Amino acid sequence: MKPPIRLIIGLGNPGPEYETTRHNAGFWLADHLANDFKASFALEKGFSAWVAKGRFEGEPVVLAKPSTFMNRSGQAAGALMRFYKLAPEEVLVLHDELDLLPGQVKMKQGGGHAGHNGLRDIQSAFSSPDFWRMRIGIGHPRSLGLAQQVVGFVLNPPKREELQAIEGVIDRCRAVVPLMLKGDFTKAMNQLHEGNGA
Repeated sequence: MKPPIRLIIGLGNPGPEYETTRHNAGFWLADHLANDFKASFALEKGFSAWVAKGRFEGEPVVLAKPSTFMNRSGQAAGALMRFYKLAPEEVLVLHDELDLLPGQVKMKQGGGHAGHNGLRDIQSAFSSPDFWRMRIGIGHPRSLGLAQQVVGFVLNPPKREELQAIEGVIDRCRAVVPLMLKGDFTKAMNQLHEGNGA
C-alpha cells in the first residue's frame, strides 16, 4: 500500500499578469481544492509559498502555491517537505502539461521533468523524482496548429474552448483527490484516465 498524499503543491507564476496564463493551471486547481477543503491560502514567507491547511477524514492536508517564479518552485516544495517530515511519495504536484491536449489529464508517480522548469527544480530540491504529478493538458502550439513559440504559448491565456476543456479537467481532478488522500492511487488513476476518452 502506498502512503497517502499529505502535501499538494500547485505550480504557477505569482502576480496578476500571470493569473490567467496556461502555465498557471496548477494554481487554478490548487485554488479549487482549497475551496473543497474550506481552507484559505495565506502567504508564509518562511516557506516562500501561499499555504492553506485543511483536513480530510481527520488527517491534516497541506496545500501550497510557491510565491517564487516557476523555475524556483523547489525552494517552497523542499522547505515544506522537510518541515512536515514527508517523503516525496507523499507529495502531489499539480502542473500544466504541453504533451496533453486541453481536456486531457494524466497522473503518475516519478519520471522525468520533460523540460518543465517547475518539475525540474522540485526534483532537484527533493533529490528524487518519486513525487506524484497531476498533469493538466494545455496542448502544445504545434498540436493546436499555432506558429507560436512554447514560451509565449504557456505565458498566454488559453482560448475560450480550451479553457472550458481545462476547467472540465480541473473538476475531474477534484473528484479523485480524496482517493489519493486515502492512498487509493489505482482507483484514482483509473477514474481520472477514463475521462480522457479513446
